[in-house]
Amino acid sequence: MFAIMGNPNPVLLEADTEKNLDRGLEKSPDKSLDKSDSADRHPIETFAAWGANSSNEDRGYDSDGKSWHDGVLRIRAITTMWSKKSMWSMFALLWLISFVDILQNAIDYSLNPYITSSFASHGLMNVSSVMSSAVGACTPLALAKIIDIWGRVEGFTFMLVICVIGMILKATTHSVQQYVGAHVLYWTGHIGMMYVINVMVSDMTTLRNRAILFAVNGLPRVASTFLGPRIGQAFYDNLNYRWAFGAFAIILACCSIPAMGLMVYMYRKADRAGLVKKRESSDRKWYQSILHYAIEIDVLGILLICGAVILTTILFSLTYYAPQGWKTPYIIAMLVLGVLLYPASWFYEVKLAPKQFLDFRYLKNGTILGSCFLYGVMFLSTFTWNAYLYSFIQVVYLLDISTANYVVNSYSLTSTILSPVAAFIISYTGNFKWVAYSGVPIMLLGTALILPFRTSENVGLVALTQVVVGLGAGIFATCSSIAIMVPVTHEEFAAVNALSSLFGGFGASIGSAIAGAIWNNVAPGELLKRLPAGSKDQAAKIFGDINVQIALPIGSLEREAIVGTYRHVMKLMTIAGVCLMPLCAISIFFWKNVNIRKLEEEKGKQTKGTVL
Repeated sequence: MFAIMGNPNPVLLEADTEKNLDRGLEKSPDKSLDKSDSADRHPIETFAAWGANSSNEDRGYDSDGKSWHDGVLRIRAITTMWSKKSMWSMFALLWLISFVDILQNAIDYSLNPYITSSFASHGLMNVSSVMSSAVGACTPLALAKIIDIWGRVEGFTFMLVICVIGMILKATTHSVQQYVGAHVLYWTGHIGMMYVINVMVSDMTTLRNRAILFAVNGLPRVASTFLGPRIGQAFYDNLNYRWAFGAFAIILACCSIPAMGLMVYMYRKADRAGLVKKRESSDRKWYQSILHYAIEIDVLGILLICGAVILTTILFSLTYYAPQGWKTPYIIAMLVLGVLLYPASWFYEVKLAPKQFLDFRYLKNGTILGSCFLYGVMFLSTFTWNAYLYSFIQVVYLLDISTANYVVNSYSLTSTILSPVAAFIISYTGNFKWVAYSGVPIMLLGTALILPFRTSENVGLVALTQVVVGLGAGIFATCSSIAIMVPVTHEEFAAVNALSSLFGGFGASIGSAIAGAIWNNVAPGELLKRLPAGSKDQAAKIFGDINVQIALPIGSLEREAIVGTYRHVMKLMTIAGVCLMPLCAISIFFWKNVNIRKLEEEKGKQTKGTVL
């Protein structure tokens, strides 16, 4: 692979000249940009590194004299070579990718109930969510190793290919089983791409300003809130959902090329400058390399924990469709196997694994562990009621795809708009712990308000709950993203980001499983009880298709039955979500109260080169 070396080169002088020109064009220096400690410092001093296994409790963030992974060294070489113009261009190109990907995700969310209903399996809607969330949670763990070993561009490209393949498969499926599998593939690529982009933004920012760029990079959700439902509605009315996935598979791939091209160009420029050198060949055979990297990434360990989570959470959504419910042999087998995989995974990781996918020393740090728990509990609480909120709004209030999505997406819209505000407060004050505490009562209030407002005939009150919940979620997401990076160095950015994604993904998966368990085990009986005697034989048909539910005549006993069922089930889901909220305050309690402005003054910057 590659390592950083110091070798004066005309290309390096060219890069320095480019930076000097940038500075000369300004009337005053931009104090928000962090340059190398000294313009005359030799490159080998700038890029000497320190390893992930070293403690930084009593040391500064400066990395001189220690060992780094090749992927980290490569990005540090790139940020040293490029100018401010190149840096801002990269931010813009990454923002473009985020915009297209988030927009596609909004369209996918809009169409998902209709796709599962087209297979007469509306109740299985959350099965794809449970599986994709569990697999997506584990993806960054493996990806963290890949982007550290090989590089950011390689990891992003790999995830892009998986995402595009998943979208193509979703456009060509003919059964709900195929669709679920395709969605898991698509979601894995989507989560992987967003993860790599977050790591790259971390590479390009200081700790003080990182939350601001995270928030700015999430602003496409504002546009997707309005555009996604409209585009989804247009595809559904004029073409079909298959065209939506096919079209955006092409658009996403095309929009990703410029950003990766710029990274490759800057890396080659750094290579010509003598900042990188190729390592000697390992002389391994191709099959030996596959085995080597499978061990390095800990594929078996990831498969064990991912399988355990999927098998023990997906059951709650499948039992309704099983011939004998919980007594069905394959349901019992899945449950037993899933439970056994947890201790098997622990035993393998602690006793047998040559390389662990998760560095357990991170879990000994209160700030890191508390940040992960906050992120996980936030998704766990939300997904217990949010998984079926979209269907609830469409059926109860008879809103079309676009309008229903506006109501549901007011959560993410508010969260996205508030995040930059919270980020600027953190950047100005340097404090993130007490800012995080302020989100607890806000999110608790928003979740609790769903209980009385769910029976209101005014859908605006339901939208209000989403706005309030979004305020709290925006604070939590911003603060946790900074808190988890405070105790680590540049070498460990990818690892702690992956750890946060693991907890968030598992929280979403378990939350979806809880929602699926309530829906599939309570709703059928509740609907059957509420339906008039003459329509009880239609219970399964009504339960399995959202189009049938929406088409029921207003004022009919059948419609009153399905509306009453949705409101009853939503009450149970919301109570579960409210009960989980106090865990957020407990998670924040374990954070170390650090002022990041003072921390950077004492330890220096985590990143090097031209960064924001």
